[in-house]
Amino acid sequence: MPNRDLNSNERAVLLTLLAEGRELTNAELHAVAGIKLDGANRLRLNDLGLVDSEKHGRSFVHVLTEGGAAWCEHELATERPARSGALGGALYAILGSLHRYVRRGGLHLTEIFQPAAELDLPDRIRASYADLSDRPGESWISLVSLRKSLADVPRDELDTALEKLAPTPGVHIQAEANQQSLTAADHEAAVRFGGSSRHILKIEQP
Repeated sequence: MPNRDLNSNERAVLLTLLAEGRELTNAELHAVAGIKLDGANRLRLNDLGLVDSEKHGRSFVHVLTEGGAAWCEHELATERPARSGALGGALYAILGSLHRYVRRGGLHLTEIFQPAAELDLPDRIRASYADLSDRPGESWISLVSLRKSLADVPRDELDTALEKLAPTPGVHIQAEANQQSLTAADHEAAVRFGGSSRHILKIEQP
């Protein structure tokens, strides 16, 4: 059982996927727990058979495997990692208590951790922006990229959600200043409200 050699980000991803009980994008991982699974960390967990990752558009979707669930169950009974800090110590104290509860009741973790409610659409928009932006809170993204990230959302629902978000402090949905730079895809992806077409999005950090 690979255990002690995982770093803190990899451990956090596994435990978050267990707690949520469903597949998560990097944007959702970040919204739920402030973490992402990419680069060497993703390849490592994929190679170890602990997480399956599938690319949807520009983003990966991650799901805990049976091996990953077994890793989490084993992790419940381990000592806290070195240099885990106060919050890490508290977390592993809770995991130890959970382990004792599972053992006493003869339960499986899947009986305890049921799928969490998915993020509502405004939160998904915020999470997708954070995932797609080079500098969240500062840089703009195109509505083309946002629509690709939320391809499962019907266009009219996304348009309505964007219009409702627009008056929120820190949310900016604007027309592209350089209209000549717009492509046919930009025009197609634009949302129209307030008498104008909007092509780009920026969400300031709270």
